[in-house]
Amino acid sequence: MEIRWLGHACFRIKGRQTTVITDPYSPNLGYSLGKATANIVTVSHQHPGHSYTDGVGGNPRKVTGPGEYEIGDVIIIGIATFHDNDGGSQRGKNTVYLMEVDEVSVCHLGDLGHILTNEQAEELGEVDVLLLPVGGLSTINATMAAQIVRQLEPKVVIPMHYQTQAAARKLEPVDKFLKEMGLSGVVPQAKVSITKSSLPVSTQVFLLDY
Repeated sequence: MEIRWLGHACFRIKGRQTTVITDPYSPNLGYSLGKATANIVTVSHQHPGHSYTDGVGGNPRKVTGPGEYEIGDVIIIGIATFHDNDGGSQRGKNTVYLMEVDEVSVCHLGDLGHILTNEQAEELGEVDVLLLPVGGLSTINATMAAQIVRQLEPKVVIPMHYQTQAAARKLEPVDKFLKEMGLSGVVPQAKVSITKSSLPVSTQVFLLDY
């Protein structure tokens, strides 16, 4: 499985048979999807920065809320959460997706706005790869993100939804999250390739270029 970050909360997760794109964004966000194609597109919530499915080619199957989905060789579970720390009263609902691709479990938190409940963490179970927002303001901040890493104990962590030179909207930089995790000097890379047998024994954080 190959994971590339396309900017903001958007990733391309390419399995042996199936490609998933998460939270595609509208063109005014500052990033570019290019000629992205996929078999599946997941949408965590209906905000233009996360739901621009028209930008993804290949006539993908759209997954837009809680439930269980089996598409090709990929199994996806959508879990209902909130976009804020006040039961959704400020920003509404958010869907966290747990997907199994090539026997690797990948969790995309979308625009999660709160620490996971014990029930939500139990429902997610064993997470191999965690894609989590760290930029605060409209989602969890660096401190909360680090706490969720401790909750789920994933093997691989890939931060998303933080300030970059391309981002048109203001968020916190990824450095705050790295500091919370006790890390420095992490060098961004173009992609990360993961198999069940190559997963690290303890949690490792990877930064990806967009």
